[in-house]
Formats: sequence, structure tokens, C-alpha cells
Amino acid sequence: MSKIENLVNSASIERRLYLDQLINISEAQAQWKPKPEDWNLIEITEHLFWAEQGGIFGMWKTINAIREGNMERILDSKHKEMPIQQIIELTWQPKEIVPPSAAPRMGGTLSFWVASLNSLQDVLNAFGGDLQDNELRFQSHPHPISGALDFQQRIEFLAFHISRHREQCAKLIKEINSTLRNK
Repeated sequence: MSKIENLVNSASIERRLYLDQLINISEAQAQWKPKPEDWNLIEITEHLFWAEQGGIFGMWKTINAIREGNMERILDSKHKEMPIQQIIELTWQPKEIVPPSAAPRMGGTLSFWVASLNSLQDVLNAFGGDLQDNELRFQSHPHPISGALDFQQRIEFLAFHISRHREQCAKLIKEINSTLRNK
């Protein structure tokens, strides 16, 4: 398996684990919030969709611009060859403010956002099929919080980001179940 296939597969595994935990959640449960300012399961899933869609779009747009000579091929950055976890530790605050482009804003049903997030695996697979191994360390478009990332780090971020919110949802689901048991 190539490096790109491994990276895409990691994101796929995280996506499946995230979506599997939502299988038995009702729409009413998905709307529940511990506090008004917290995100519910629908909002978290919508956020994941917008963040990933924007990330893949940006990567694809950038690699095409590099290939066509409309964008400089950059191989060096302050995060050169760092794993994404280390970059996050260096650049993120404990509670980050979501960039507007990735913020939940439409609402709707959990089932819609689950299907939408699931559909991005086909888009990621297609992008992974287009990207070449020798392009992984070219600098991609900047991340709104972490800044300069290469294509490998950007794809690593997809898996990291889904995993981070999977853990958030697991805690929220426990709270939902505990609240329902106590009623």
C-alpha cells in the first residue's frame, strides 16, 4: 500500500468509527446539548463535513495550481516533516474558535449530516488517487489555525480531526444516555 493509500485509509477508518457511534442515536438525542453554548451531535457532524470538504477542495485546488505552474512549489515550512499531532500541540489553544467556513450553520437532521460526511470518503479517495507520492511534501493551502502544512500533514489532519470529534461525541453520548436514564 502506498503512503497516500495509508493516509486515506487512516481517515476512512476514523470516519467509520465516528459514524458507527451514531447509528443508534435518535434525532431527538442528536439535538440534545448539555449547555446552550455546547454543540450537539448534529452540529459536530455538520462541522466535520464543512471542515473536510473545505480541506479536500483546498488541497485539490492547490495541487492543480502547482502542476499548472500557477502556484509555487514550496518544500519548506516551519512544520516541515512534523507529525500532525505535534503541529496541533504547537499551534492550537485548548479550546479553539472554529473558522467560519467550518462552523455548523445549517442545522437539519443527523441522518443528513451522517450521509453527507460519509459521502466525502469517495471524494477523498478520488483526491488520493490523483495525488502523487512525490507531491506529499509540497506545501498545501494553509490551515486556518496551524498555518503552513504539506499535503501529507493535511491528510493526516483529516484523520486527527475526525478522531478528536469522535472522542467528543463519545462523551456527549454518555451524557445523553445518563440524562435519559435519570428521567
